[in-house]
Amino acid sequence: MREIIMNPVGYVRNAVQSRKDVSWGEDVSTIVLNEEYHSGLKGLEDFTHVIILYYLDKAAYQKEKHLQRRPQNREDMPLVGIFSQRGKDRPNQIGMTSVRIVSVDGAALTVKGLDAIDGTPVLDIKPYYPVYDKKDAKVPEWVDRLMAHYF
Repeated sequence: MREIIMNPVGYVRNAVQSRKDVSWGEDVSTIVLNEEYHSGLKGLEDFTHVIILYYLDKAAYQKEKHLQRRPQNREDMPLVGIFSQRGKDRPNQIGMTSVRIVSVDGAALTVKGLDAIDGTPVLDIKPYYPVYDKKDAKVPEWVDRLMAHYF
């Protein structure tokens, strides 16, 4: 297997200090970019949403516990594989969230609804393109129940 090495482009700054499974919708986060990437935000102010890819540095994947589980360990959820859910304890600790842009200011991107804790390393920022990021996707019924209080 080939090793993949990535370096953060910046870090999340917010008031969230510990992992949680719900109520991310009102959280405002600022992504402070490393100096070498400051000018990479140019033009992002013309978008309303971005996709943030980040490293789940506090996650702890255990195959026996996480490969198949009930989302958020809720009894009312079906037993599904890790690739059928967005749980934080994953084989590769990659997180991804589509968020609303609050502001773009120099070296900082402020967003709303990012489900990452303070200090989380950000791997990439991508603009949300509706043509790529389909709105008419189908999900199982349990996903709507699971996400009812997430944002």
